[in-house]
Amino acid sequence: MIHLGQINTLEILRETDHGVYLIDDEENEVLLPNRYVPEAFKIWDKIDVFVYLDNEERPVASTDFPYIKRGDFALLRCNQVTDYGAFLDWGLVKELFCPFKEQAFKMKPGGWYLVHCYLDEKTDRLVASSKTNRFLDNRELTVAEFDEVDLIVSHPSDIGMNVIVNKAHLGLIYKDQIFKDISVGDKLKGIVKKIRPGNKLDITLGQIGYRNIEPNAERILQELQDNSGYINLTDKSNPEAIKDQLQMSKKNFKKSVGSLYKQKLIEIKSDGIYLV
Repeated sequence: MIHLGQINTLEILRETDHGVYLIDDEENEVLLPNRYVPEAFKIWDKIDVFVYLDNEERPVASTDFPYIKRGDFALLRCNQVTDYGAFLDWGLVKELFCPFKEQAFKMKPGGWYLVHCYLDEKTDRLVASSKTNRFLDNRELTVAEFDEVDLIVSHPSDIGMNVIVNKAHLGLIYKDQIFKDISVGDKLKGIVKKIRPGNKLDITLGQIGYRNIEPNAERILQELQDNSGYINLTDKSNPEAIKDQLQMSKKNFKKSVGSLYKQKLIEIKSDGIYLV
């Protein structure tokens, strides 16, 4: 099957005045216009192409790949707005259409918008939507606490920044967990810090390997995060103070602090421990 809005690996079937026709395993054909035909090729050569609808709503192939594919999220520039909706630059000759009903805020020429690309079942056309939350679902999570995840920065809120998690779920990075400038559309790595009631995901821009930290070190990290990145304990602290605050022995405390320090997750100062 030839998949609209995706990269397809097809075989060259025959050459015509308008280009070459490509074929899939089910004998479906699509035209690759002359402008995209390789200088040298043989019949039955395999070629990777992106397939979408041309201005006459016919499937057409391109060796130019867009900034966004079907099912993806990306930050795109609005080129123009007409009576029908907005048209976005996605790197192809034909622009990507975003109807007014799919605009979270009214788009303006020259503006940049985070959108989702999907196939409209009514028109069988690829369209964009800036109402990205409706393409995310947290009812059945595919992630667990301490998993490393791929993030796309979605939109700010009063308490932090909303992020798209693994192109599937909605998550939140709290303000006190943001230690660098991030903008809508940025692609980042993160860690699932906590799963709250309702499958709400708390995300931190943590280090790779967080999941492999032993439990006592996790306890120290959690205490740091719950106290604005600081605890007033050191290797010179009284064992009872360590036990009262962290429910662990001084020996385990020193071992865990050493592990976190080697991984550059904390700083040790004379007045206590600081989260990096």
